[in-house]
Amino acid sequence: MSASTADNDGQGMIVNPKPAEDNQDWDGDEADRADRLRFEEEQAMIREQSEARAAKAAAEEAAKKATA
Repeated sequence: MSASTADNDGQGMIVNPKPAEDNQDWDGDEADRADRLRFEEEQAMIREQSEARAAKAAAEEAAKKATA
């Protein structure tokens, strides 16, 4: 089963654009660490959702084969 184009797991999103001149930020500050942690958590959630969809699809396929 292939994923439809309507499924968007966040691929291709701009996550950390360069700050504008009037909004310069220093690397390594507390906000950067919080951003990295949030990003890692979001990526883990996306992986879990993808795995859950794959498991559901496999279970549905197995059920189809069992009834056929």
